[in-house]
Amino acid sequence: MTVTQNTNSKHPPFKEVEATRPDHELKPWQITKTNAPEWKQGLGASSKEWSEHKKIAIDPNSETRSPVDNYKLFISAITPRPIGFISTEGKEGGRNLAPFSYFNVMNSDPPIFALGFSGGKVKPKDTLKNILETEELTINIISEWFIEAANFCAVNSPYGVDEWKLSGLTPAESTEVKPPHVAESAFSVEAKLVHSHEWKLKRNGLATGVMCIVEGVKIHVREDLLNEDQNTVDTGKLQPVARLGGITYGRVTEGFELPRPDYSAIEKKP
Repeated sequence: MTVTQNTNSKHPPFKEVEATRPDHELKPWQITKTNAPEWKQGLGASSKEWSEHKKIAIDPNSETRSPVDNYKLFISAITPRPIGFISTEGKEGGRNLAPFSYFNVMNSDPPIFALGFSGGKVKPKDTLKNILETEELTINIISEWFIEAANFCAVNSPYGVDEWKLSGLTPAESTEVKPPHVAESAFSVEAKLVHSHEWKLKRNGLATGVMCIVEGVKIHVREDLLNEDQNTVDTGKLQPVARLGGITYGRVTEGFELPRPDYSAIEKKP
């Protein structure tokens, strides 16, 4: 199957633009110093550039503001966002696999995750439809080695089309839920629906989205990424991919460490 750009896109032909960019290179994970390693208590920001600009106040509920405007603003500003690569099955057995960046972990014990879907429950997205029907899913973390296949699962295919076959990804059998998890993913979670909530526009009551709260019931981690205590995954080996604005993704190739301060050790100053 040939990948084509969505005809509704305002971007120029993607392949032409991509051809002008440097090649993708695998970069070793490294930890650097912070931006201001000599920072002291009370110094504030390490740069004064922020003070040269004012903030613009925006009313997200304004009658003249489109929900699409809020969406574009949030996905470009609230970054990077982890991607929940969700596997589900319908009550009749049809499989679905799709990425969602309105996603995150909310609690550790029990393991709780939140997923956000655009649109209401009347005409739900395929993944939401399956979750509401069966209350089961798997969450998979996307890494660089299968990002193209994962992104292809965002295709606007009709309900019932199997994204596993479209992408070439491998279903791995789950133990606590029916939907398989992604074998290529180094970190997967089998989960069950706890609660769903539909969000509506304040000005007219139109349903605009649904949040699903789910509980993890089984975790699958690739052995070479997991430490001996089974409580930490190696970021450098995981090569996680994050979502940015528009059609842009982000890589995690370096980081820095900052210890959490202890208030009892803070010097008291007037």
